[in-house]
Amino acid sequence: MKEQIIEISLQQFLKHGIRRMTVQKLVHPLSISTKTVYKYFNDKEELLKHCLVKHYSELATEFKLAGPNPVITVLNLWHKAMELDFGVNHVFYHDLNYYYPQLQDSILQRLFKKRFSRLDQLMKEGISNGFFRNDIVPAMIPEVTSALYSSITRTQQFKKYKLSPRVLMQNTIEAYLRGVCTEKGLKELDNYSPIAK
Repeated sequence: MKEQIIEISLQQFLKHGIRRMTVQKLVHPLSISTKTVYKYFNDKEELLKHCLVKHYSELATEFKLAGPNPVITVLNLWHKAMELDFGVNHVFYHDLNYYYPQLQDSILQRLFKKRFSRLDQLMKEGISNGFFRNDIVPAMIPEVTSALYSSITRTQQFKKYKLSPRVLMQNTIEAYLRGVCTEKGLKELDNYSPIAK
């Protein structure tokens, strides 16, 4: 029953967002009482935590740090993240980023730690293979792109420009990557066709 509650609640959160969903609305499709839900979860936030673990666990299996070279691998990673953030009902990710950012961060750090720790090695490979400049700190590339991504998804900073997610990417993360690329890396970016439009 616990897994069913998580599965149905996740579907409901993804469809309707988080803030406006009550426990009663979440489990309505199961035709169970809220008392049954509280048997397994202390409150809506704990239920949300389990839903996010399920959601991001499934997504973690989809994230593969693979591409023809480090520049495209990093860009594909962020395009896939944008596709997820802006492809699902925008209310879900808005609510998650606005009302529960710490919960989201703790789950993402735990689930993606291994994948993102590989990014440092990827940056070093990119430098040694001539895609990234050799005067940069490799560990900073994932950190800076992550900060830029957070500013796109978690703040209203760029909302005034009324740009599509793709154009936001071009003017933030892609622009930063251009600055740390060599001529060889820039050629890769110029020929890039994103996996997410």
